[in-house]
Amino acid sequence: MTIGNNACFTPIRIGTKTATNRFVVQPMEFNDAIGGDNPADRGNPTKRTLNRYRNLFTGGAGLIVLEAISVGDTSMARTHQLTILPRNAKALGAFVAELRQVNAKPLFVAQLTHSGEISGPFSKRVSPKQMAGFESDLLSDEDADRIIDEFVEAAKIAHDVGLDGLDIKFCHGYLGAQILRPYNDRKWKYGGPKENRFRFGYEIYERVMKAVNDPAFILGSKVTLYEAIPGGQGTAGPDSPMMDISESLEFIKGIEERGAKFILQSAGGPAGDTVLNQPPQRTPDEAYFHFYFSHEVKKVVKPETVVIGSAYSVFANGENNFRYVDEEKNKLLWWGDKNIRNGVTDMIALGRQSIADPDFARKLIAGEADRVKWCTACDGCFELLARQQQVGCATYDKEANKSLERTRREFGPLDVSRT
Repeated sequence: MTIGNNACFTPIRIGTKTATNRFVVQPMEFNDAIGGDNPADRGNPTKRTLNRYRNLFTGGAGLIVLEAISVGDTSMARTHQLTILPRNAKALGAFVAELRQVNAKPLFVAQLTHSGEISGPFSKRVSPKQMAGFESDLLSDEDADRIIDEFVEAAKIAHDVGLDGLDIKFCHGYLGAQILRPYNDRKWKYGGPKENRFRFGYEIYERVMKAVNDPAFILGSKVTLYEAIPGGQGTAGPDSPMMDISESLEFIKGIEERGAKFILQSAGGPAGDTVLNQPPQRTPDEAYFHFYFSHEVKKVVKPETVVIGSAYSVFANGENNFRYVDEEKNKLLWWGDKNIRNGVTDMIALGRQSIADPDFARKLIAGEADRVKWCTACDGCFELLARQQQVGCATYDKEANKSLERTRREFGPLDVSRT
């Protein structure tokens, strides 16, 4: 493999549209939307939000996923989270239009979310069944149906403001994931047998497809294959931590049948195994689990359904703590090329790397890997997010580094692996 013929640099069809290369920017929250008590502006992008995405749009990635944007404003994870409500439509339309002027080539989809039981303490926490250590109100059938309505309304707004599509979120312990868990064995409309737990997601897909009614609008989902908590996604039962991803794969096939054109594979999550979700410097080897998960998804979906693999940031340019491997076979580009050619994944998603250097894809395609600001997987960015601060790269961004130091002085260091 040489840099020039790396499979990561080749185009790929997603639904009716084409991504110019196989690099995907993960949906990474920055907690910098408009907050405060003014309902007219709350949840709109700020100048800081716009500048971040301007940098990503000039950065060369083929697909950019807008960070988790909440379909409602009563159950949110961030104090300054983006929202996609009728009040936000005008601002979101101007936001998307300006980014299209910066660069019309990247595909741009938004990740729709509802935070459920892991909403912030400033917000309303709801759940299908309370998890140990969480306090939340139980969802009723009517509550869940109303939330489905919110997803459908948000999808229509996303289409109308000019986005290319949606990532409907079923990962990382947020509401979609909470409902899918085998742990959700309560007797209610969306609990108990898997058919009931799948119904929530299936109804969102069916209703969005009908409401938007545009074959060019791309639907897909980020899905946790294995959550690594008892009763979590991809486990053998309500009380079991044992891995059994058969339900996860069956759900993925179900949403594919209902219109999903891409699957963004994930594992673990902030509410469970953070180390599996975003492998850290000291133990990066968890990244290999993601190869297995994306490959299993590839086996069950149609050839034209695009599978996007996660956890590639930690490989960087070979300066990492992976064991028993040659340096040249230990890099992001090497593994991306190998896994795409071998049918393990179709695209590779970068989250922390996109924070460290939003220009990473352009530099790599230009053969300038030596100029990339490589992510060190220090997770300072995630620590800032967990503390409800504005997010930046604590390695390369001086202001973010100062904010992290200030936060640690005030609250003490945070073990992000247990957050």
